[in-house]
Amino acid sequence: MLKATNIHKFYLNNKYIVLDVNSGGVHVVDKIVYDILDLYTEKKLEDIVEALKSTYGEKAVIDAYNEISFLIDDGVLFSEESEISFNYNQDNIIKAMCLHVAHDCNLKCNYCFASQGNFKGERSLMTLEVGKKALEFLAKNSGNRRNLEVDFFGGEPLMNFQLVKDLVGYGREIEKVYNKNFRFTITTNGILLDEEKMDFINENMDNVVLSLDGRKEVNDNMRQTISGEGSYDIILPKFKAMAEKRGDKDYYIRGTFTNKNIDFSKDALDFYNHGFKKISIEPVVTSEEMDYALREEHLDDVLKEYEKFSQDYINIKKKDKDFYFFHYMIDLKQGPCIIKRSVGCGAGSEYVAVTPEGDLYPCHQFVGENEFLLGNINDGVINVNLRDKFKNSNVYTKEECRNCWAKFYCSGGCHANAHYAHEDISKPYKIGCEMEKKRIECAISILANLED
Repeated sequence: MLKATNIHKFYLNNKYIVLDVNSGGVHVVDKIVYDILDLYTEKKLEDIVEALKSTYGEKAVIDAYNEISFLIDDGVLFSEESEISFNYNQDNIIKAMCLHVAHDCNLKCNYCFASQGNFKGERSLMTLEVGKKALEFLAKNSGNRRNLEVDFFGGEPLMNFQLVKDLVGYGREIEKVYNKNFRFTITTNGILLDEEKMDFINENMDNVVLSLDGRKEVNDNMRQTISGEGSYDIILPKFKAMAEKRGDKDYYIRGTFTNKNIDFSKDALDFYNHGFKKISIEPVVTSEEMDYALREEHLDDVLKEYEKFSQDYINIKKKDKDFYFFHYMIDLKQGPCIIKRSVGCGAGSEYVAVTPEGDLYPCHQFVGENEFLLGNINDGVINVNLRDKFKNSNVYTKEECRNCWAKFYCSGGCHANAHYAHEDISKPYKIGCEMEKKRIECAISILANLED
């Protein structure tokens, strides 16, 4: 039976686009096909011809109708949902780790989910002993998987930089023992970056995340030094030098937008004008009570901003193919398998965060929340019920996701956002859902334009 909910259609950036939810088929169509699809599941051919012939002509309507029928017969339009047998991560393999080498920070960002670096606890630095055990824990619990991801995180990880260096060296040693390959990443606010650190990072990190919010006035309003001054003028020159050193290696400059800078496309363009080619600007994660929080009253403006920036992005990409905005990157040909597209990031199952004391949490955004303590690097995962709760949370177990057209793109959304919005990881964060759906539409419309 054909269901209207099995497709999603939209018009953006001069393209009429139809997505087939279950097959993953994406079709750029003429307006006549776009209009017929509004009637196809409810009307017979003769009724559709009668309704549209004055606009398109009888023959054109029949030809377009037949084209739709061909796509249906081919299984790429109005396809039915397949029954999926879920054996996700049956062996509880861990493949990625967020290593909190420092629960301390040299900035005081207003919106910091980590409580200015201490994650609601005492300020602390990870020891070499804990760090080594964490890498061994990952290697021993990764099964046959060879490539493993480790993100040096904080607080500010450069406040414990010697440990970062020591752990990279130790990781290279135990790679040979366990037949693994560690892919290291570091996330930094840049305050402590100098030539020595830049050189080490450039040589040893597969990716670097550089945290800066955008324009000077936006950044300095939210990200201040301990003495209360703006951080932009300190950080920007260092990040420009770091990006230049990276060359064609991966990096992102990462901003955050709040209701104070809903015009975040200006921040993205400011980054680009300063020479940064790989950009991400994320919506703030915070309680709705905070004065800078994104609330439903802001949503329409945020969605319009994504659309506006998608137009700018197309224009820039046509001249500069090396420009990337994280949320507009999409792979429609070789994306992850259907299981992975159903479960998302793997937090609490394939991915864990490790505190300076060696405690395990589902991801960095849950650190410090006692109810989300999974275990520790000495004893492993003790709270198996919590692990199973995360492992069994997917687009088929979330009521709001089952009939959502975007479910295989967003994979059910962020568990942490859901928890902080509803105290329930199975109930998606509505504002986040709407932003993600708009980003997907933008990304696909961009790809359609660039392929022209």
